[in-house]
Amino acid sequence: MSVKLSEGCIQTIMNGGEVLNPVLQILGHKKIAGNSPTDRYRLLISDGVHLNSFAMLATQLNDKITAGELAEYSIVQINRHVVSMVNSNQGKSDRRLMIILDLTVLQHGSEVSLKIGNPVPYTGEEADKPAANQPSANQPPKPNTPVNNGGGGGFGAGRQVMKASNQASAVEGSPMAGQRTHPIAYLSPYQNKWVIKARVLSKTAVKTWSNARGEGKLFSMDLADESGEIRLTAFRDQVDKFFDMIEVDKVYLISRCQLKQANKKFTSLKNDYEMTCTSETRIEPCTDDCGDIPKMKFNFTSLVALQEANLENSVDVIGVCKRIGDLATVIQRTTNKELKKRDIELVDNSLSSISVTLWNADAENFEINGNDPIVAIRQAGLSDFGGGRSLSVRVNSLIQINPDIPEAHKLRGWYDALSHDAKFNSLSTRGGGMDGGMTNSKAITLKEAKNQNSDSDKAEYFSTFAHIMHIRTENFCYKACPSADCNKKVVDLNTGEYRCEKCNRASPNFKYRLLLNMQIADISDAQWVSCFQEVAEQTLNSTADEIGNMLGDEKAIEQLFQVPLFSCYNIRLRSKIETFNDEMRRKVVVVSMKPVDNAEYANFLLKELQEMTGVSTSN
Repeated sequence: MSVKLSEGCIQTIMNGGEVLNPVLQILGHKKIAGNSPTDRYRLLISDGVHLNSFAMLATQLNDKITAGELAEYSIVQINRHVVSMVNSNQGKSDRRLMIILDLTVLQHGSEVSLKIGNPVPYTGEEADKPAANQPSANQPPKPNTPVNNGGGGGFGAGRQVMKASNQASAVEGSPMAGQRTHPIAYLSPYQNKWVIKARVLSKTAVKTWSNARGEGKLFSMDLADESGEIRLTAFRDQVDKFFDMIEVDKVYLISRCQLKQANKKFTSLKNDYEMTCTSETRIEPCTDDCGDIPKMKFNFTSLVALQEANLENSVDVIGVCKRIGDLATVIQRTTNKELKKRDIELVDNSLSSISVTLWNADAENFEINGNDPIVAIRQAGLSDFGGGRSLSVRVNSLIQINPDIPEAHKLRGWYDALSHDAKFNSLSTRGGGMDGGMTNSKAITLKEAKNQNSDSDKAEYFSTFAHIMHIRTENFCYKACPSADCNKKVVDLNTGEYRCEKCNRASPNFKYRLLLNMQIADISDAQWVSCFQEVAEQTLNSTADEIGNMLGDEKAIEQLFQVPLFSCYNIRLRSKIETFNDEMRRKVVVVSMKPVDNAEYANFLLKELQEMTGVSTSN
């Protein structure tokens, strides 16, 4: 096979021009000395006219060196590259470094066995003297303008300049104004002078942490342009600087971020890198025409297809929200933190339904405009927890209610024309049902729950209808650490400060926390259960602060605790075996509860009776 080189392209590329898929010859490589844990290789490349040793292979292509694919004299096509300014040896002026991000070996060196042409070293002196019809470094090429790749023509001749991104049009006086933007797909750690123009696909809530090494906060956002996607994370002071200004679906100009290898455990974006804000990071709203920046992209999966989908993959789904559960509080097993939780049920035109769990801010802020809204979720987590299939909205997921997209309009038309008695096949074993949307599982008696308890150390969930018989008034309220993610009891130092041993610090204030121990009972049995903050406040119809201010007034407390007694509730419970003082015991915690609506409960009992007898109770 005879392959011709893209003659003259090295001068064009190193002079600031952009050549699409140049064909070059590899004349050698050398490992760069340094303390980096990853090997880095410098290449000697030729276009038949010039030699250039200021070329580097991206680390993700190192296997092409170790496997012998880039042997001496090999012919390659450069599919992706970037050019970055670096300091040359002996402190001379900056030089351009070509970083090769992707290539295709067209012909192995063993087949070529000779140097093509009579190339001379490229010294960089040509930088101020562009070749005829070549764009200079200070004057980017116009989109779709042909490049003269030298007189040789061949494989690289007649190709067009890669389409340059639009000129950045930032706020007047901005240091980013007038700079050419850089495609996200071409970012690499070897360059630092770039500006990207990207749309915010999603933004997480601010998360805080506190440990022995200190405390801090962070948030992340997923960005996209016409070339690809990338995640940007801000920490501490940068959270205060950027969080409020960032809006989902808006376009921003971003520069001076740190680029590092992406941790694939925490992101499903198709990018080898992710960005971190630094003290020099600049983010500004883009006032330019952003029509070339794509809107949010969905790749919807039908609900019925989730039965066979890979559990390790995130999925995009869209459906009609047929049922919305109450806001509940659960205790995270690994950290003992309280989490807000809400279950909703989605259906689609495959006549399937699935339970979707929303967490924390998503659960609290889930707002509905009208009945049965269309809900689209990007990058939802798929699980088979508890049997069946269910979805969970993760930190990097995004929810859109009644989105203005063709799939949503089509789904709305289908659902509005659907008969009211349509039956859906539930893919989940939980979510929905006659318990206020908390579960699809059938409500059982307390005795049935005790009989079916296993010896497994995994938590088990069940629902029941029961009355509150007694609430203990001992140790039901305590002073806790004021940190958002810490609910540990504090120690009063009698100095006006309260110390948290977990956070290892003292604070001048605290927050009240509730922990109710109460006995519930139905016709079959009785059970002592624990009830934490959110559910306790709902049960007593008072906030923790209001109840804390009553401490010392035994009559007021007793009167408050009498109100919910002997009322019937629809209760969702979590049962788990725990070890305390070397003794194993079963602990039952209230996940959520709400007063029973008598009419709704009667209809539920009629339905149960019909299922048991097979006789219609409609008459």
